[in-house]
Amino acid sequence: MLRLNIGGTDPKDGWSIFNVVPGPHVDHVGDILDLGRFADASVDEIYASHVLEHVWLEQAKSVLRSFARILVPGGRLMVSVPDLPTLCRIYLDPRLSQSQSTQVMAMIYGAHLDAHDIHHVGFNEGLMSTALAEAGFRRIRRVEDHGLFQDTSVLKVMGLPISLNMQAQRSLV
Repeated sequence: MLRLNIGGTDPKDGWSIFNVVPGPHVDHVGDILDLGRFADASVDEIYASHVLEHVWLEQAKSVLRSFARILVPGGRLMVSVPDLPTLCRIYLDPRLSQSQSTQVMAMIYGAHLDAHDIHHVGFNEGLMSTALAEAGFRRIRRVEDHGLFQDTSVLKVMGLPISLNMQAQRSLV
């Protein structure tokens, strides 16, 4: 059984980490635009938290098709991205300090801490649901929490979750 945490850094029993940046717990170093090292139907579950916004929309759709290709039929995808509508509402809140506004802006555009930390697309539930369906996923649903990792997917700002967390299943065909 292969379960991939794409973009992760923290180890968890039963999960392999795929990341563009090498690290002490990273099992596979590579770019999400090239998942060719993984055979068709070779992965049981994929967890991808805050990675799809780092590529352009058409590339993100291609990555989702790659996820569907490498997942076993019926395999589960758990994906989280910044929830653009929520972040925009938070950004416009007049109670935010300048420092908080800057932090929210970094969540929208990327913090630019390195060459990979730039966001190219913003997602809302409709766009993500459509992209997942077009990539061959079914049973698409929004969830509050994936219940796996304590990462950005569970981050709240001003009491609001800033992530759009979606789960989907690769079609059986």
